[in-house]
Amino acid sequence: MKSRKQNCFTAITLLAALAIPVPLTAQNRQSNQHHHYKLIDIGTFGGPSSYFNNLNLTDRFGFLTAFYSFAHVRNQRAGLVGFADTSAPDPYAPFCYVPECYASHAFQYQHGVKTDLGTLPGGASSAAFWINSNGLIVGNSQNGDMDPLVPGLPQLRAVMWNGGGITDLGTLGGNQSYAAAVNDRGQVTGLAVNDIPDPFSFHYLYLYFSANGTQARGFVWDKQGGMRDLGTLGGPDSFPNLINNRGQIAGFSYTNSTPNSYTGYPTVHPFLWEEGKGMKDLGGLGGDTASVNGLNERGEVVGGNLLSQNSQVHPFLWDGRKLIDLIAPPFGGAANGEAGWINEAGDVVGLAGLPIACPGGPPPAEVQHAFLWSKGKMRDLGTVAGIPNSQASFINSRRQIVGLAFACDFSVFDAILWEDGSMVDLNQLIPANSGFQLYSASFIDDRGVIAAFGSLPNFDTHAVLLIPCDENHPGIDGCDYSEVEESAGATRAGSQPVVQNRTIGNPWVGAAGSAILPSLRRRLVPLYPNLGVQQPQNDPYKDSQLSQAAFCCGRSF
Repeated sequence: MKSRKQNCFTAITLLAALAIPVPLTAQNRQSNQHHHYKLIDIGTFGGPSSYFNNLNLTDRFGFLTAFYSFAHVRNQRAGLVGFADTSAPDPYAPFCYVPECYASHAFQYQHGVKTDLGTLPGGASSAAFWINSNGLIVGNSQNGDMDPLVPGLPQLRAVMWNGGGITDLGTLGGNQSYAAAVNDRGQVTGLAVNDIPDPFSFHYLYLYFSANGTQARGFVWDKQGGMRDLGTLGGPDSFPNLINNRGQIAGFSYTNSTPNSYTGYPTVHPFLWEEGKGMKDLGGLGGDTASVNGLNERGEVVGGNLLSQNSQVHPFLWDGRKLIDLIAPPFGGAANGEAGWINEAGDVVGLAGLPIACPGGPPPAEVQHAFLWSKGKMRDLGTVAGIPNSQASFINSRRQIVGLAFACDFSVFDAILWEDGSMVDLNQLIPANSGFQLYSASFIDDRGVIAAFGSLPNFDTHAVLLIPCDENHPGIDGCDYSEVEESAGATRAGSQPVVQNRTIGNPWVGAAGSAILPSLRRRLVPLYPNLGVQQPQNDPYKDSQLSQAAFCCGRSF
């Protein structure tokens, strides 16, 4: 853990007389100072690891549990949802639900209590991906049946948990489904397969069984109408992953059934679906595939899109009228990038490449920095000391941004926070004796509570909550209300990258790490970060140590 510089103070009040420090307010806090955080370990159900939907895993084609597969995993009632390993071995190995091949159960963590949400009758594993403000939770669960198309493959069903009960949302006539998101009106979206043969099936391509696939279609489900097929943009498959409270659904879809020369699969475009209007093609930037990562209440959509000749990936914004390429100075040249999330004010975050070689990285890797795009202007957020690259993963309404920093050779990953013009390694802000190395922060709510992932000394991964020790969270037991200054060595926007010289051990070397690291590395290779369903046919990591039969949350990565 890095050293901490703390500015302790006391107010001239009764609290001062009692020698109890109080937090600085947002108005008098310096821009290079940050609050400490109380770390809450979500724990497991007896197995090694716990997760939530923003784990930064990915399948071979870069979606489902993709690098930018973000979800609302925490609601205003302080509920967090995810899934955690039990001590039972996965009965469906080698088609394992999580990397370490344990049965895993969905959980809800609220007010200090973690509740096992269980599975459908007969199922061994389940996962909760999204919670709305009313406490409705959606995800998937095994049901104990087998998929007749793939010997040994268990069936999954889209499910909803409500008041402790679990509901199977069904399929579109096929053998598999899962729910990705639910809005405050109780409308659910996700993916379900039908019984029409499809060699390019989004679902079965995850499993490397393309010859046996059936069409995978986006759906909308509500209590009145049940499950409805959203259709496509002209091809056989569509994939929605986001829904807002207006009922707008965003995702991506094949535009035809003709494989292109770059990926070997049909072209993919982003879409926005609305009741009564159907599915709108948001267009592309000339390439063969795209990702969709963020949707706000104004119907604005962000993601990544390949340019013509599939030469570069650029972050995009659909502003309700047109598709905007967000790459702008100081980014440019051969820069690649992708937008990860958008808040209600229209602020977009992600990562983008700078025309600077990444020291120690595989050529032609370039340095990548977190960015904030707002009102037509792109801002380089820099990175933290000793680590050349950074990524902004999520932004809240207060413009607090979380993400990760990473080395060019992927030997180091550190969770980061950017606020008030200053970036800090979150490992500086948690108790030194926590036992965790935080390697990714994926979600921050509007009160500043962060959902992150930490590695223990034995390399187990746990989901953790970080509660800010600030004026909005007074009197929390175990909180250190003093301030931490940003490291003087932080890399400012536009500066040359700092060569990686950290000595902290790589958290990705244990049993879980051996499966997850190739996936994270593949997600960060600048040539094709998280491009919808498609990677080039000459994917350099396809024969990595990541087993083709390994899965996360019932979805291959």
